[in-house]
Amino acid sequence: MSTWNTRGLRGSTLEDMINRTNEKYREKGLALIQKVPTPITPIQIDKEHHHITLAYFEQKSTVDYIGAVQGIPVCFDAKECRTATFPLHNVHEHQVEFMKDFEKQGGKAFLIIYYTSERMFYYLHIRQLLKFWMRACEGGRKSFRMEELDTAYFFDSGKGFLVPYLEPLSRDLQSEVDNDA
Repeated sequence: MSTWNTRGLRGSTLEDMINRTNEKYREKGLALIQKVPTPITPIQIDKEHHHITLAYFEQKSTVDYIGAVQGIPVCFDAKECRTATFPLHNVHEHQVEFMKDFEKQGGKAFLIIYYTSERMFYYLHIRQLLKFWMRACEGGRKSFRMEELDTAYFFDSGKGFLVPYLEPLSRDLQSEVDNDA
């Protein structure tokens, strides 16, 4: 069993931004994406502030978000990175396996990485993640650098959305159509 404490809230700002984006996407009829709750068992509770201070995860989580975009099933995880190098240990093997299986069922799986030092988002499709993952499994780097990423999938807040990930998702879908042609 894994334990949880306040360190687990590191990505809560990014998740809040994505949650607000998802609300707007739903309001506009563009997507229906939900946060996947992680079941926990509280062990210690701060009764004065009504906060859980120690808990155990009941099971491994899969991804942070799941839903549909214009009829296309999608799942993704949100990650923050303080430097220009993303450590692969921030992604767990069970998450990679879930995303691979999700893709086999016709869905789209990806990570949204927020590079906090650059204030830039990156859409990392599972195909690209798997290249880095396999490199690490074969004894190579256990991380990837920003300069290794396809610049077409960096994006910023804008057009009324805090994390407008539908734009790079659309670009990814189009590139698959172009590659199949």
